[in-house]
Amino acid sequence: MRAMMRIFLFSLAVLAFPVPAQDAAPDALVKRVTLEVIDLIAKDKEIKAGNRAKLVEVIEAKVLPHFNFTAMTALAMGQNWNKSTPEQKKRLTEEFKTLLVRTYASALAAYSEQKFDFRPLRAKPTDTDVTVNVRVLQPGAQPVTIDYSMEKTASGWKCYDVMVGGVSLVANYRTEFANTVRSSGIDGLIKDLQTKNRSLSKQEKK
Repeated sequence: MRAMMRIFLFSLAVLAFPVPAQDAAPDALVKRVTLEVIDLIAKDKEIKAGNRAKLVEVIEAKVLPHFNFTAMTALAMGQNWNKSTPEQKKRLTEEFKTLLVRTYASALAAYSEQKFDFRPLRAKPTDTDVTVNVRVLQPGAQPVTIDYSMEKTASGWKCYDVMVGGVSLVANYRTEFANTVRSSGIDGLIKDLQTKNRSLSKQEKK
C-alpha cells in the first residue's frame, strides 16, 4: 500500500515543468516533464537529503499550472460539490490543493531511479479529453500502470485525475470526503483538511 501511494504521489508530480508550446501533445508533455523531474531529483542534493520545504516550493511553482484542482476537487466531492456554497468550493479547492502538494513532497525523491515506458497515445487529433498511459518499470516486479486523464483547455492540456494500477486518485478521496461530510458537514470537511495541512506543515519545519 505504501509503495502504491508513493507512485500515486510521484505520478502527480511528473507534470512539474512547463513546455514552451501550449498546444504540445499531451503524451509528449508527460514524457518531457517526467524526464526533467527525474533529472532534477537526481541532481538536487537538498531534495535527495529530504528537504521537504524545497520540494513544496518546486511543486507550487511548477506543478500547479498543469492541474485543474477545481475539477479534481469537484470530482472528489461528488454530489456534495453542488451542495457547497461558492465560498465553500473556494476553500475546499485551496485546502485540497495544499494537501496534495504537501503530500507529493513527502514521496518525490523515491522515484529518481525508476524507468518509464511511455505508451503511444490512442486518440484522434480532434479529441479534447484523452488518457495518457505510462508504465513504471520495477526490477523483479510487474510494471505499474499510470493513466493520466487530461483535457484540452484554452491554456493547454490539464490533468484532472490520475489512475495508478486502475485505482483513481480522485475516487480514493471521494469515500473519505463523503464520510466526513455525512458526519460533520461541508464545513467539517474543510476543518479536517485544514488540520491535516497544519500537521504536514509542522513536519516540513522539523
